Amino acid sequence: MNAPADAVVVGIDNGGTKTNATVLAADGIFLIDRMHEVPSRVTEGPEAAIEAMVEAMDVALEAARIGVGRVAAVGLDTPGPASADGVISSKGATNFAQPAWRGYDIRGGLEARIGLPVVYNNDANAAALYAHHLHFGERSAGTSSVAAIVGTGLGGGVIEAGQVIRGASGQAAELGHVRVVMAGILAGDQPMPTCACGLSGDVESVASLTGIVRNLLPYWLTKYPQHPLASLPLADAAKAVRSHGEAGDEMARNLFEQQAAVLGRLFTIAANFTDPDAYFVGGGVVEAAPDFRDWFLERVRAHTTLRSEQEAVAEFAIVPDRDMAGARGSALAALATLGG
Repeated sequence: MNAPADAVVVGIDNGGTKTNATVLAADGIFLIDRMHEVPSRVTEGPEAAIEAMVEAMDVALEAARIGVGRVAAVGLDTPGPASADGVISSKGATNFAQPAWRGYDIRGGLEARIGLPVVYNNDANAAALYAHHLHFGERSAGTSSVAAIVGTGLGGGVIEAGQVIRGASGQAAELGHVRVVMAGILAGDQPMPTCACGLSGDVESVASLTGIVRNLLPYWLTKYPQHPLASLPLADAAKAVRSHGEAGDEMARNLFEQQAAVLGRLFTIAANFTDPDAYFVGGGVVEAAPDFRDWFLERVRAHTTLRSEQEAVAEFAIVPDRDMAGARGSALAALATLGG
């Protein structure tokens, strides 16, 4: 696609409650430096959600003082599962539970509404793309990375030669559902963790907020029955456990050590499969106090088994700008379609 020199692209990150957008110039400079968001309206169905995306785009363009006529393309990301072209799973999804969403072409729906080309990625892929390009800069096109995004679930992204690896059906980099060996991670009497997807012993069953609620806290609170979190509902305790980890609480650190170990084993698989230049960790677990964030990343690295040649070149880093990473990655994906 050829575009004028003053063209811009918009990146839109659609979530379960909020949709946010950003604006990126053709020279690779982001034109707004903070998040601009609106209610996502996904529970109202596709038409309302599409209108919310348009509203988010308009808000971002207004903040950048850019007219819509200069927009050459739009990047869109949503939570999965969805196809590589942005068709929501026929079984629906957590954020797209209403029947109208099943099999809905969300990329095509937005494209038809705005009359501009729309490029689709899932949200973890978009965040991974942003982390990769920000970290490597001018080296992006010649480098590779793997990212694990710890949230409600465990999202992932694989970048090769600066491009997202989507797979034939769009299901590449579903890293949360990779099974890892749990021996040496679980305590002797700790039950095998199970995942909502039906698997047991996959990465998401441990390294996710859902894994904390479903598997980790129910076990660790039996070992620390007097812990302050024991008096809270599990869902509330799970959201509060990070603050205890930041404070050096023994039970919380045991729990996060298990998460780090699982991520390390995931990255060990990646080391033997794609041998990336960098390994990124993102999500709420690293949007924390610097001491805790650095401790967690170091523990992930310690649990990642690399060959000496790999250790000499591999980098471990945090996915930056958590709230804006999806929209910015989506904008980068749209920018890549300009100019040829």
